[in-house]
Amino acid sequence: MVDGDTLAIEGSEVRIRLYGVDAPEISQTCDDAGGKRYLCDGQAAQYLVDLIGRSGHVMCFDEDRDRYGRIVAECSTLQNVVLNAAMVKAGWAIEYRQYSDGRYDRDEAEAKAAKRGLWAGQFTEPSKWRNSGDRFQSKRVAAGQPEGCAIKGNISGSNGIYHSLGQQDCAKTQINEASDERWFCSAAEAEAAEWRPAKR
Repeated sequence: MVDGDTLAIEGSEVRIRLYGVDAPEISQTCDDAGGKRYLCDGQAAQYLVDLIGRSGHVMCFDEDRDRYGRIVAECSTLQNVVLNAAMVKAGWAIEYRQYSDGRYDRDEAEAKAAKRGLWAGQFTEPSKWRNSGDRFQSKRVAAGQPEGCAIKGNISGSNGIYHSLGQQDCAKTQINEASDERWFCSAAEAEAAEWRPAKR
């Protein structure tokens, strides 16, 4: 097992990428329901390990090859638990719509509605985290940012709004404390201060 959506075959350099799903990248961070930062990649990887179990045996059915030469497959345990669907249903991976055929739509909708895994808090989609400044935003502490406090409160007109990780405008929002803009450690803290959530 390499991460939450990639398997390694013991004694081989072969890698199997789980078809149609995308799990957090190595070192990717997310916010939990209370706004606390955690390493979501580790949580996703551990869930996949637990699904596979001690035997480490899985059955995989090739769907494709990716640009890195990895096998892209739907895999299941010896007890017929489909790993791809189970990861999405538990909320530790999302459907990778760019490459999937929609087969995990219901699993994702169920996880999102129940606020399981990643859906319990705020997160950046793994593909966006890989390909944008969100990767660096999630790793660094900005000037004046209290450790563990990643919610950005900025002033729009006369209103205070807050941006959480994973929202469209969060990464590009800059905090100007001279203009009474500020950092929050949780959504509850922002709302207690009468700031409202950003729409996107």
